[in-house]
Parts: sequence; structure tokens; C-alpha cells
Amino acid sequence: MPRSVLLSGGCGFVGSHLVDRLLRRGDLERLVVVDNLWTGLRDNIAHVADPRFSLRIADAESFSDSQAFDEIIHLASPASPVWYMREPARTIRANIGGALNLLSMLRPGGRFCFASTSEVYGDPLVSPQPENYRGSVDCTGPRSSYDESKRCTEALLFEEQRVRGLDVRVVRLFNTYGPRTRIDDGRAVSNFVSQALTTGILTVYGDGLQSRSWGYVDDIVDGLERFFWRDSISHRGPLNLGNNSEISVLDIAKFVSSLVPGSRIEHHAPVPQDPTNRCPDLTLARQVLPGWEATTSYQDGIRRTFEWFKHQIAAGGKSAATG
Repeated sequence: MPRSVLLSGGCGFVGSHLVDRLLRRGDLERLVVVDNLWTGLRDNIAHVADPRFSLRIADAESFSDSQAFDEIIHLASPASPVWYMREPARTIRANIGGALNLLSMLRPGGRFCFASTSEVYGDPLVSPQPENYRGSVDCTGPRSSYDESKRCTEALLFEEQRVRGLDVRVVRLFNTYGPRTRIDDGRAVSNFVSQALTTGILTVYGDGLQSRSWGYVDDIVDGLERFFWRDSISHRGPLNLGNNSEISVLDIAKFVSSLVPGSRIEHHAPVPQDPTNRCPDLTLARQVLPGWEATTSYQDGIRRTFEWFKHQIAAGGKSAATG
């Protein structure tokens, strides 16, 4: 049966990779991408020439369309603290307001997919973090606009499932990196790579011993594709997706620095409420998505990301400036 799909945030880093996967579908009749280009970039989808695809420049919370959709995938939100801490109200509107508005455009019996985040676990006291861990979150802290709007949107969707039978798929993404990240994204891998290629000085906040799970985008999108539409799955989430190999921020900086002889690391004051660790418990993911793993090592993934950034910077940093 032909399917009509809406993807909010489809010009973003992860969203644009999902566009490519969606356009491989034989049952796709129409794909509408909604993006206000706040952090998304036209360049990320400039290669798309499929007649089924259309781009609408609009906020997810105010977008409207005359036709309903069989599937809605809601990704519209900045994911970098640099961006969401700068405009907290806008971040909250994108997540919660976007979900409330987009739900009104879902056909009866349609599926609503949402990209939540490992940030819902806060600064965890349990590692690795399973989906039933309720987290250690400061709901009034500097990261709360993102953390809490993701948690509230999860609550909205699962309550809609409970009272109205909504078909939902909620995934919690852990630290994801790779090509099509903004050069001025502000997160660790993109910061280190862009700094190494420009100033040669890599900025590490604090001692750098805070650890993360670094998921290469191709691996993560493999999981999203399977969970959101490809596999026949009854589980609705939340579901952790990430790489469960935990590596320190300092080790990442050292590896990036090794790719550019003469570059060096500088330590700056710690960022307020920067989580000490973040690692997914993938027990449930292995049951729901048998055979799926984030198999790309951080060394291979960073090398690929490095080459992409190198090309972008050589081309004049267009990806950082276009919007």
C-alpha cells in the first residue's frame, strides 16, 4: 500500500540520512520534509532529486498540510547544548509543540515515530543505562529545556497510546556523530575535528575523563530504519540506540589530534552539569532488532567524519553558513 510520510527536521544531521533511507522504500508515495533551517542545512539534502520528495520551510509546531500522513517521524529539535541552551523556549516548542501539532496530521491508524535522547537519563547513577532507569535529571538546570521537553514528549506519546491506541515508536539516541554534522555544531567530535583542521587547538572541558558512547551515524540510522518502519515489530519503545563501547572525551580528542600533526589539546573549565558518563544498555535493542549492533569503531568513524569535514572546510565552510 502506498505510504505518505512526513519527516520533521529532515535537513538536519540524522534527519538527512533518514531521508536517504526513506527514499529507498518501494511503498513510499510521498515524503514531505519540514524544517525551519534553524540547525538544519539545505546542503544536507541538496543531492535529492526524487519526485516523491518535497521540502517545506516551516516550524514543526505551526506547519500545516491539506493531506494527512500515514507515518510521521518527529526529529525537529537541536541536539547540541550550544544551540538548545541559547534558545530554550524555541527548543521546548520544537519538541512538545511540534509533537502536538504533527499528531493532528496523522491518519487514523497511522504511526508516530519520535527521536528522544539519552539526555533523559541526566547525569546517571547507573551504568549502562537501561530503558527502565528513571534517570538523575535536574529539571531546572541549564540543559533542562532539551532534557525535559524530550521527556514530556515521550509522556505525551505514550499517554496517547494508552488512551487512544496511538501506534508509536520512541527511540532514545545516544551520542551520534558523522558526516553532515554542522561545522559549528558544538558537540565533541565535530568540535575536535573542526578545531584540528583550523586552529590546531582542541578544547577539552574539564579533565576530559567524562565518558560517552560514540555511535557512528550509519549504524544508528540502520537501527532507526528497522525500528521505525522496516521490521515487523510490536514493541513501541522507548528503545536505546547507540554504541555501548564507552570512550572518554579526552581519548577522542587525542585520536583526532593524532590525525593532524602539530595540533594540541587545551583544557578549559568544566561545562556546568556535563554528565560524567553515558552508555546504553542494549539488551532490549538486541531482542527487538536481532542482529543489530553499532559496529563502526570510533577510530574508523572519526576518520570518515574527518575526511568529510576536511572537504567542507576546503570548499569554504559552506555547510556551516548555509541555511
